[in-house]
Amino acid sequence: MTRVHIIGTGGTIASKPESASRSNDLDDSTSGAVASVGIADIIGVTSVEGDLEVSSEDLLLTGSYALDMSQILMIVDQIQNRIKDPHINAVVVTHGTDTMEETAFLSELVNDGSKAVIFTGAQRSAEHADTDGPRNLRQAILAATDPRVSSMGALVCFDGVVQSARGVRKSHTTASQPFSGGATVATFHDNKLEMVATPDRRSTLALPANGFGSVRIDVHFAYPGSDSGELIKAARGGANAVVLAGTGVGNAGPGYVEAVMHLTDMGVPVVLASRAPSGPVVPIYGNGGGVDLIAAGAVSAGVLSPFQARILAACLITQEVSVFEFKELFSSYR
Repeated sequence: MTRVHIIGTGGTIASKPESASRSNDLDDSTSGAVASVGIADIIGVTSVEGDLEVSSEDLLLTGSYALDMSQILMIVDQIQNRIKDPHINAVVVTHGTDTMEETAFLSELVNDGSKAVIFTGAQRSAEHADTDGPRNLRQAILAATDPRVSSMGALVCFDGVVQSARGVRKSHTTASQPFSGGATVATFHDNKLEMVATPDRRSTLALPANGFGSVRIDVHFAYPGSDSGELIKAARGGANAVVLAGTGVGNAGPGYVEAVMHLTDMGVPVVLASRAPSGPVVPIYGNGGGVDLIAAGAVSAGVLSPFQARILAACLITQEVSVFEFKELFSSYR
């Protein structure tokens, strides 16, 4: 018998509107959706067949937009604890979509590939007539029990598609499939999992220390007229590293090359990502473009979104590496 353990953290899949009384004595009204449904109740409306045992726990009950770095680390630490349990064959995590890409990627960075770890959630809250949560959870459980995915690290299962955590990003606010990027490793057809590809994986990082929660990694977006001096202000203000979300394939306007050089001299790493919703950073342009930014000391984020790049940067900063070591390690794990 296969045992899948489900860790509930909240998110839309666990959310329902709550009645809120207004202070001016008007009639009660309905507030916004709030994570309030325990994972056992979600499992109760999820139909899963087969020789399967499901266990569960509520670790958190919150919208993922409210998570901080310490809570993300706590989720991943608990995933690692459950993976070590010899009686558990796979782990499924229900999580809000807003920041799922960050938590799933941290899980991927520390996952040794011995057991499947699959993230899922919902785009429509639990009380919705056409809620997608139970279907997504059922497919995530089915994927987790498939031996073909057990060595693929952390994955995201949503709307019939299973994607690698590395490179995935939320690219649509309301669509039933909100994620793009990463590698599509499998798809569901009539509740049967059909394999598509094997994700490219890296070596495993150690789980970050508790200092991960207090590491400051700023993200700065380049746009016409943006101020490159903000990078220097961030470094002087205590940022341990900066992610520059450049335009296109990784470019930025006047002053950014000098700012990157200044931060490098200060010992503050700069990661060059792209603000585009998909595609890798590919240094092509001079005159202050990506080629010059890399030459000035920035390291390419590759296929990582600015926010996954931030997670990897935070992991490396906790190791107290030099700027040179940071660039070498970041390039090998991105």
